[in-house]
Amino acid sequence: MKFIETRGNDGQHPEKVSFSEAILAPISSFGGIYSPESLPDLGETFLNEQLNSDYKTLARAVLTAFDIDIKAEIIDKALSLYDTFDDPSNPVPVVKVKDDLYVSELWHGPTRAFKDMALQPFGTVLSSIAQDRNEHYLILTATSGDTGPAALETFKNKANVQVACMYPDGGTSDVQRLQMVTEDAANLKVIGVKGDFDDTQNALKHLLASKAFKGTLKEKNILLSAANSVNFGRIIFQTIYHIHSYLELIRQNAIQMGEKVYLNVPSGNFGNALGSYYAMKMGLPVEKILIASNNNNILTKLINTGAYDLRDSSVIPTTSPAMDILKSSNIERIFFDLFGTERTKELMSQLDNDKHYQLSEAELIQIQSIFSADFCDDDEGKKYIKDAFSSGYLMDPHTATCFKAYDTCRDKQLATIVYSTAEWTKFSPVIANALTGEVDAHDIDALKSIAKEAGIEIPAIISGLFDKEITQKVIIEKDEIESEILSFL
Repeated sequence: MKFIETRGNDGQHPEKVSFSEAILAPISSFGGIYSPESLPDLGETFLNEQLNSDYKTLARAVLTAFDIDIKAEIIDKALSLYDTFDDPSNPVPVVKVKDDLYVSELWHGPTRAFKDMALQPFGTVLSSIAQDRNEHYLILTATSGDTGPAALETFKNKANVQVACMYPDGGTSDVQRLQMVTEDAANLKVIGVKGDFDDTQNALKHLLASKAFKGTLKEKNILLSAANSVNFGRIIFQTIYHIHSYLELIRQNAIQMGEKVYLNVPSGNFGNALGSYYAMKMGLPVEKILIASNNNNILTKLINTGAYDLRDSSVIPTTSPAMDILKSSNIERIFFDLFGTERTKELMSQLDNDKHYQLSEAELIQIQSIFSADFCDDDEGKKYIKDAFSSGYLMDPHTATCFKAYDTCRDKQLATIVYSTAEWTKFSPVIANALTGEVDAHDIDALKSIAKEAGIEIPAIISGLFDKEITQKVIIEKDEIESEILSFL
């Protein structure tokens, strides 16, 4: 399978690239990104064939259907990392919470967040390609809290790669920050940035597109790539768990083969939602994709009105910080698939230059035929957390936003799969406040409070963070990012 450019070709890039080329150099002409030229058919015949498959077997079948140019032994090595999850036989449990609401728990990996699902195998794939080509790569990542720990975990001590991870200082939970700043592998650099996630993501995109920066790296015999979801190497692994979750509902006798479901996704940078969109396009029986936002509800406004307007907007800190994002990268791939290259380039240029765009009425109808959206404020989220806990389910504040969309966005009584993106341990002060009324608790105190309230243990991988040495102490202004990275190299 070949991958093509979302904004057309500038004469400086190849018009089509292989999967390996797309993940090694994810930015294409005019600052665009790569999308698959076509999608495989993973409809009912494929689903029946995989009905009794374990997760790794399903993942291998999906990757085979995409016909990617990665050696089978590398794929097997990458997928074997799911064996390190809580239950190697089922790394993504799907839990019934209500009669027609099921939660797909994507956080049973080493950093307790859904980014492990894609980044654990992705790190092995990218490092293996770099070694095969005898090339050395700088991997950039910008994080709102979960991508960073997962990227650092997968790339630490990997050959032929160095990682520079940027996070917004004060914009993550304590646990997320500790997962990053206690990393001590020599090939990792963690940079706190005085700003918000959009500042770090803008810096990442600027550096990926900068000829001067890449020229400086070339002098050091270093090439440039990224671990954010601008990289299709992330997205391809994020299609798999949507298919798995549907098959799990069949195995649990919740639905029958071919019966449509709602996929309910908490959305920031739209990578998780894009994975559900591709699964739907490839044949998964989906009624609609429900997009849940927090008070940074730019995606809700887009889907409900067709307007994407950043002119008077700034990031609002919320209790679901991984979604505190205004500029969602993967909307671009949706537009490319629906509207084509020329219109995608026009819309993205308007956003870059004017900070807004407006879809036509026909385009909005297309979007609304696939997506419905609502947002959940902090107080509503805490109420959903408390109500779910009283019914026996403990969830994090990002998952809680989906419960609002479940209540408001469905027009049919169909089974709904909510995607839970983080374990409760990642955002314990918010959950403790929702359950017990505690205010301004430190993470360690909140963790103990919740564990006592729920009668469970704090996972050792989380409690141990508070005793680890902080090794990554850099906090800088956003205009110092480039020089800091070069200093690291």
